[in-house]
Amino acid sequence: MKRWYLYPLSLGYHVATSLRNRLYNWGIYKSTTFKTPVIGVGNLSVGGSGKSPMVMYLAELLSKTYRTGVLSRGYGRITKGYAVVNYDSNYKTVGDEAMQLFERFKNRFAIGLSEERVPGAKKLISDMDLEVLVLDDSYQHRAIKPGFNLLLTDYNDPYFKDFILPAGDLRESRNGVKRADLIIVTKCPDQLTQEKKQYYISRIKPQHNQKVFFSSISYDENVYSKDQFLPDNNLNYYDILLITGIANPTLLLKHLKKFSSRVKHLKFKDHHHFSDTDIKKIASEYKKLGEYKIILTTEKDYVRLKTFDYLRDKMYYWPINVNIQEKEKFDQIILDYVRKN
Repeated sequence: MKRWYLYPLSLGYHVATSLRNRLYNWGIYKSTTFKTPVIGVGNLSVGGSGKSPMVMYLAELLSKTYRTGVLSRGYGRITKGYAVVNYDSNYKTVGDEAMQLFERFKNRFAIGLSEERVPGAKKLISDMDLEVLVLDDSYQHRAIKPGFNLLLTDYNDPYFKDFILPAGDLRESRNGVKRADLIIVTKCPDQLTQEKKQYYISRIKPQHNQKVFFSSISYDENVYSKDQFLPDNNLNYYDILLITGIANPTLLLKHLKKFSSRVKHLKFKDHHHFSDTDIKKIASEYKKLGEYKIILTTEKDYVRLKTFDYLRDKMYYWPINVNIQEKEKFDQIILDYVRKN
């Protein structure tokens, strides 16, 4: 959303962020590099551009060959400092995104948390004897200089059509794209024409060392509860109460409408901490539905909502995955970077 009346404030924000980036570029502010390969994942804008699914994709890909770790801030947790996610963790102590990663992959790779990226990365690499580290939401956190940077931009809201905060949603100027090694246009429609691809590439204007990829989100063929699953084509038998606490639920709603028109959507803000009052509201809306009904939510929201007894036996979540066009080429670039370093 563009807020033109705030444009004068954006000029000040632009000056501040540009100066900060230049101080890092000039070496006045220190960026730490590591002997261990480090892959950064981030974006220029606030809001959901698909970082979490991409981090999942990279960690799963890399962990097949290398001892892999993921480091994030643990946004929304009530704890502070360095931690490693384990079976005793919950979303309150480690954040919903880290808990979602652990719930899906368990101990396939290490998941570390630290607000201070440099000491956190050093400790995770050392403690877990890592061969590669993935940094979540790292693009503006320049205290670490990744050996390889992935920049994500939403197909429906690309950075080149946006403006810097607060008039727009960019966290820094569009020039930040120059730090990327790969630029990935996320959440693309399934039927993406070559002409549309060329349009995006022409607007991105990649440098000779940069490559542009296109990806889409795919939903699992089943939705899952704590102890069973339901094929997606059975959703049309139910009234559905959809609960979301993510940045942008548009794609989920669009996909769900392929299977059911009987959907009531309760939308909460991203990383919302559900309260007893929220659960009472959910219960009230659920009772209004027909005889055959379910509560449906996202995989990330599920790790928060499943802690409430009322929802546990009524709720399903819908996992998502990333589909990357030219997947083999993309995977090889990532694996080659790690192998060479």
